Amino acid sequence: MNEVMNYKPSEKDYRFWLVVNPSTWMMPILFAVLLTVLAVHAAVLSVAPTALLFVDDAAPVAAAAPAAPAAQ
Repeated sequence: MNEVMNYKPSEKDYRFWLVVNPSTWMMPILFAVLLTVLAVHAAVLSVAPTALLFVDDAAPVAAAAPAAPAAQ
């Protein structure tokens, strides 16, 4: 338990970059993220109707229901 509580990220997180060299892997990672983002956007825009994604200002407004006749 004492080892967990004494963890100091600023002293030990540099080890990740000893394994993953940014000059080698940064651009492939960013390209993979870009492709994922484009794929998700393409899927969402192709499945969802336009009316669900954007406000249509030309949409007709529902007419108010006629008032009930007055009781006599």
